[in-house]
Amino acid sequence: MRKIITCVLILLTGLTVWGQNGGTSIDGIVAVVGKSIIMRSDLEKHFIDYKAQFKTVEDPDEVYCSILENLVFNKLMVNQAELDSIEISDEEVDYRLNTRIQYFLQQTGGDVKYIENYFHKSMSEIKKDMREMMYEQALIEQVQSKITSSITVTPSEVNQFAAKIGPDSMPMVETSYQFGEIVKIPPVSDEEVADVKERLNSYRERVLRGEKFGALARLYSDDPGSASKGGDLGFVERGTLYPEFEAVAFNLKSGEISQVLKTQAGYHIIQMIERRGESIHVAHILIQPKPSTDEQVRAITYLDSVRNIIINEKLTLEEAAKRYSEGETKLNGGMVVNPYNSSLSFDRQTLDDATFTTINKLIPGEYSECVPFVNDDGVMAYRLIYLKEKVSQHKANLVEDYDMIKNAALEQKKYEAMEKWVAEKVKVTNMKISEQYRYCPFVSKWQIP
Repeated sequence: MRKIITCVLILLTGLTVWGQNGGTSIDGIVAVVGKSIIMRSDLEKHFIDYKAQFKTVEDPDEVYCSILENLVFNKLMVNQAELDSIEISDEEVDYRLNTRIQYFLQQTGGDVKYIENYFHKSMSEIKKDMREMMYEQALIEQVQSKITSSITVTPSEVNQFAAKIGPDSMPMVETSYQFGEIVKIPPVSDEEVADVKERLNSYRERVLRGEKFGALARLYSDDPGSASKGGDLGFVERGTLYPEFEAVAFNLKSGEISQVLKTQAGYHIIQMIERRGESIHVAHILIQPKPSTDEQVRAITYLDSVRNIIINEKLTLEEAAKRYSEGETKLNGGMVVNPYNSSLSFDRQTLDDATFTTINKLIPGEYSECVPFVNDDGVMAYRLIYLKEKVSQHKANLVEDYDMIKNAALEQKKYEAMEKWVAEKVKVTNMKISEQYRYCPFVSKWQIP
């Protein structure tokens, strides 16, 4: 339960109750931790956030206890950070704050008004209220790191952890794949680039003559994420877009349309909609130059011949990638890294449909025929896919899933170390829990007086 509540406290700001109850606070101290106090209103606003995310609450008392346990735990961490004179720079707090705001914007499609209406606050007020939370979160992470960073697990401890769970109680592991690639990126001609620039300049002129930027973006933009929204990227902070894009966008005035600019993704024109301090609300039209049909045919023919060479000469993926691949994976021996967890393993949920369809037809050690794909920069390319390993769905075990079980054992050991640390700190910290909540399990677990 603690992990669930922690997730809620991290993802939600805990601001909603103030807007939803008209600003009326709920008085009463429910806990004292060192020099800090936790008010009944603190508990209530997180409870409302919990209900908003999980819709139903089967056992309100259990949820209240779990929320209070996390609040007490966090205050104890902050108290220790003050004793240890831990400092967090304004730059780090700003980074965390901007990242959190960007998360909210992504979840709402860049709709600032929706966020402001939800919290019943302006964006500047939301940021102001969130800033202390971001600061405390950074302090807590520093303290936790000092306590757990040196903790490791031995193979013997991993075996003991697995034995304690038992083979029948091990979780199911979905089918996973490890694969590599040999990439060929067809070149784009100078004529194509010139044509793209000319088209963007024509769109710019049409907007200046009175046509709607959003209508043109819906018709012509190659950005799948924003085209359907008229090219609208919502509010963005510095450091979230391509540097070349930001260098132009942050210098535009309200309503101004940029000249054509180039980034890794292609060529753009940008419209400034609104600026609020270091946040800008912009829209863009992106056109990605396409290689000619002849260049695409050459790329396919090239990879077909490479595939034959690899098979005939029995080259390893690493050797083949070093000789023939043009993708970034060339630096990783041709292997593709899962961006969601930085591992080499993918499951169905972390593979796009086209890649999964290709991989699912292969057997380990086999190369696919040449297939088209779009790389991370949105550039059209072709590749051979090599399936290195496929592990079918199964119950976790020490042979196939040692690293996963090892990580679980390590997290359990860190958790136990934190619990022990808390129990010791409670003895030397001024702590009090309201009689109303002394039934909560954490009170007796930590032996809070």
